Amino acid sequence: MDHPLLSLIRTSPSPVPMALAVYPGIALTGARVADIVTNPGAQAETQLALHERLRTPVLISAMDLSAEAEAFGSPVRFVEDEVPTVEERLVDSRQTVAALEVPSPGEKRTRVHLEAVSMMRRGAPGAIVLGNLTGPLTLAGRLFGVSEALELTVTDAGTLHLLIEKTSAFVVQYARAFRAAGAHGAIVAEPLAGLLSPADLARFSSAYVRRLVDAVDDPGFLVVLHSCSLRAIHLARILEAGARMYHFGSPMDMPAALASAADRVVLAGNLDPTAVFFQSTSEEVARRTGELLDAAAAYRGFAPSSGCDLPPGTPLANLEAFCTTVRRRNADESCRRADGASGTSRAGGASRTIGPSGQEH
Repeated sequence: MDHPLLSLIRTSPSPVPMALAVYPGIALTGARVADIVTNPGAQAETQLALHERLRTPVLISAMDLSAEAEAFGSPVRFVEDEVPTVEERLVDSRQTVAALEVPSPGEKRTRVHLEAVSMMRRGAPGAIVLGNLTGPLTLAGRLFGVSEALELTVTDAGTLHLLIEKTSAFVVQYARAFRAAGAHGAIVAEPLAGLLSPADLARFSSAYVRRLVDAVDDPGFLVVLHSCSLRAIHLARILEAGARMYHFGSPMDMPAALASAADRVVLAGNLDPTAVFFQSTSEEVARRTGELLDAAAAYRGFAPSSGCDLPPGTPLANLEAFCTTVRRRNADESCRRADGASGTSRAGGASRTIGPSGQEH
């Protein structure tokens, strides 16, 4: 039995728009970025406002890559109109990693995102709702330091594996908490994976994401593996994670990825969140969206999306241009199907037209 999101993408007559957007919705509600990451009501209200404005089929909780690290004990820096960031390393040696305790889901601000998902389910009962969580390797990088964690892959792989064992255990429990909160699945953000060689990606990321998939992915709960930094060279090794859906950023050669993997998994992405959605005009967004749709036209297992989470201040007009372009493609596809189906059939010199009831919807 397929997951509802996979079924929607695979069976829809044409692509399903799926931009990763929560923070742009503050233009509709007047919330601050700080409200989104500290107040579940403000987060849910903002995402529901975007859902109503854009008619999005998928709702997501806010991407906040500091929340899990904060639950472990990391100090976090808050600025009113910026997404919070980890201020400094929490662990810096094998001894401190060994002593690190694994928190429970719901501690500190992880509670905000869990409660926001429950509110979204109640506010949009017909939509698909996904939680957002930080992947095991990326969370390890937040705790140990990004450059320092990358160095461990060469100098002390054992310490890095010990740390990822702990972050992986937490991520599995956090995903289960999202499911208990009503989420239909979770987007697992692993941006750090794209900074590794393919072989190291398999060792330090895919192997642990595979544990998450094995633990929680089922017909009712979908793991969507996201990395904004992966390239085509990483594709074979990231697929070893075993997810049924992958979400890629702008560095990925999406036509190559589709040609290689679309018969096995569903793919999504990969319009640049800054260069396309944040900085471009709505006309340029429409043009770039059309180009992406053209490149993926032959594949059923694809959802056009932003390559990563859209930043605060992204113009709503650009999100509307994206959704409108995809929906116009839907209408154009329907028209082409209707034209193809309504060709004339000559019987005894009379022409017969097949009407709309013969169309595939």
